[in-house]
Amino acid sequence: MACAALPASAAPERTFVVADRPLSDDLNPGAVKTWPGGVTSHADLRYAAISGWRRLTLDLYMPPRKAGPKPLILYVHGGGWMNSDSRHFGAIADLPALLARLAGEGFVVAAIEYRHAREAAFPAQGHDVRAALRFLKANADRFGIDPARTGVIGGSAGAHLAGLLALSCGDARLDPDGTKAPAGSECVQAFVGWYGVYDATALAAQRPSGRDGGIEGLLGCTGGCPADKLALVSPVTYLDRSDPPTLLIHGTEDKTVPVEQSHLLEERMKAAGVPVSAIYIPGVDHSFMGKTPAETRAATLRAVNASFDFLHRQLDMPAAPGTR
Repeated sequence: MACAALPASAAPERTFVVADRPLSDDLNPGAVKTWPGGVTSHADLRYAAISGWRRLTLDLYMPPRKAGPKPLILYVHGGGWMNSDSRHFGAIADLPALLARLAGEGFVVAAIEYRHAREAAFPAQGHDVRAALRFLKANADRFGIDPARTGVIGGSAGAHLAGLLALSCGDARLDPDGTKAPAGSECVQAFVGWYGVYDATALAAQRPSGRDGGIEGLLGCTGGCPADKLALVSPVTYLDRSDPPTLLIHGTEDKTVPVEQSHLLEERMKAAGVPVSAIYIPGVDHSFMGKTPAETRAATLRAVNASFDFLHRQLDMPAAPGTR
């Protein structure tokens, strides 16, 4: 049955704002939530729109706007480069509440999403982490950030990507071709890595097969990855003496990422003159999983508290003029 049209005299007049150009800004970010201590979080803020890919977003946790701009902490999630999201970290039951707690201690905290390996092979993930940091620095006034005081923290695959960001300051190999960005906009002043992969070549050599499936999935290789790709994906490749102070934390019984990965990076950093400290938690597996819930809780609390304290030591004071 045909629908009867409204008489012209009865049709409503619909008016709305029309811009003078097509818009691509993030006009409708997700939920806003308040937390103890006056912290406010904004979910799903878009930091990048890459043609042909899904929108890339982050959750932002901001302390009350008082006493000047605050240091920025970028959180990069783990999940084998294939899984998980910005609201999960190891055995922490409520990561958003933990990040809000960190914000309540005087940091702006951003938990980012990035493209998983089945969506895009490396170096797409490196591009995404850099894009998130640059977005936040470019909007420093809007978000109350001091762009000269930034830190990055991640666990497992997130520690790998955080390590790449921290150690590759000034290296264009982790930017898409044609990138034009302010010098140093990809640099950070502190790095915390939890049970991360830092040398893909050494990791593959530790496996009985001489290969690592996670790295192959990230790089899109089959039957082993060539040496140049393994070097490009390894944070140690970019290491030099100007890299930021670093804290490494790893369980000694990690069966997913061997603790030797953190030992290796610690030794290389010391040799290069980079300030580095490390905590090796005995008897603890990947994600700080102990043999009992009590051991898991103790290890996780130790790691979180050490990480918070480290970030305060490195970032609480304004950076000296000329600091990258």
